[in-house]
Amino acid sequence: MTRRIFSGMQPTGELHLGNYLGALRNWVALQKDYECLYCVVDLHALTLPQDPSRLARNTRETAAAYFAAGVDPKRCPVFAQSAVPEHAYLHWLLSNHTPLGWLNRMTQFKDKAAKNRDLELLGLYSYPVLMAADILVYKATHVPVGEDQKQHLELSRDVAGAFNRHYGVDYFPLPEPQILGEATRVMSLRDGARKMSKSDESDYSRINLTDDPDAIRRKIQKAKTDPHPISETLEDLAKRPEADNLVTLFAALEGKPKKDVLARHAGRNFSGFKKDFADLAVAVLSPLTAKMRDFMKDEAEIDRLMKEAAARARPLASRHVREVKDIIGLWT
Repeated sequence: MTRRIFSGMQPTGELHLGNYLGALRNWVALQKDYECLYCVVDLHALTLPQDPSRLARNTRETAAAYFAAGVDPKRCPVFAQSAVPEHAYLHWLLSNHTPLGWLNRMTQFKDKAAKNRDLELLGLYSYPVLMAADILVYKATHVPVGEDQKQHLELSRDVAGAFNRHYGVDYFPLPEPQILGEATRVMSLRDGARKMSKSDESDYSRINLTDDPDAIRRKIQKAKTDPHPISETLEDLAKRPEADNLVTLFAALEGKPKKDVLARHAGRNFSGFKKDFADLAVAVLSPLTAKMRDFMKDEAEIDRLMKEAAARARPLASRHVREVKDIIGLWT
């Protein structure tokens, strides 16, 4: 069986350090050993109100971030989810094999709906089934995910298994999660108990991939810590969420284990560590930001690359949907 990866990000504006460390950098490494398809999941973005022109621009900017990070469009199709309608088609077919009880357990729906009753919409509720369709429409075998997406991937495996059992076939693979690197869950710079997010009201909670060096340094300098020196052990560090977050980010940017960072920096005050952290972040992110800006100067070229990618991805998705319809007994 072909080892195939599918993954994607929503085009909801302002990608940040968490997106880079938790996904983009890993995608670049994975393209060497897997057949990869990387998507801008614009249908998922519709679970929140969207301005049409801004959504289109955010979709291009997200694709530009993929390219700038090093995803090779010649090797890996980078396309908009909405350009391959088989995603939505398979979503409906799979929804008929997804018990409501499975969806009722999804914590992201509970969290988002609890914060805003206006978001209690069918689209948000069935979001995990569309995510399953995104993966299974390409019969992906592996999915790089962060800790917060593990539950959704487990649902994808459950749905694939339910379909296979119902029809007595071994059609869909059960996709395996890939949780890579130190920064599997990047937390806010202002609150070590909350995930770094585009939706956070404070811009100081995150480092955006479009931030210039001065902004990066300013945000790191203002990042929340505690008054104690850097810990000597991982066990002690884990008890200090803000300190743990900064050390985790430093380790991830450096590409080394946290224990190695502690071995070099234990006992230091955070004032000096933050300066080193800022220097490292600027060195890593500034070239990426410059490349993103270069790509965004030619939106027509981004559109061309994404249209070409969708034309490459759709035949595979279409073939699998035809096969699923044949298994079910639908007209093909």
